[in-house]
Amino acid sequence: MDPEIAKVVELQEKCKQQQVSDGAFSSVDQVPKTAITLAIPALLSGSGRYVCCIVPGVAKAEAVRASLNGPVSTTCPASILKRHFRTTLYLDQDAASLL
Repeated sequence: MDPEIAKVVELQEKCKQQQVSDGAFSSVDQVPKTAITLAIPALLSGSGRYVCCIVPGVAKAEAVRASLNGPVSTTCPASILKRHFRTTLYLDQDAASLL
């Protein structure tokens, strides 16, 4: 398990394009090369008795599938939510399209 609460990660091109598609940036060139992400310990911390995840859009479909159907892994931090007993996941049809 990852020992950090949060870490800096390099954004993949697909993620950068999603930021543009979501309207956060007007071009891929404006999207930062790195971002801060929560690691597994943060997702399971005692401060979150309930975890609600709202996941819209087809761009997240692959991550949703990996989180729900793949192994618990640091390569997919959200996968640990399968072990949190009070997690509710809200998906739109696009985000659920690969399930």
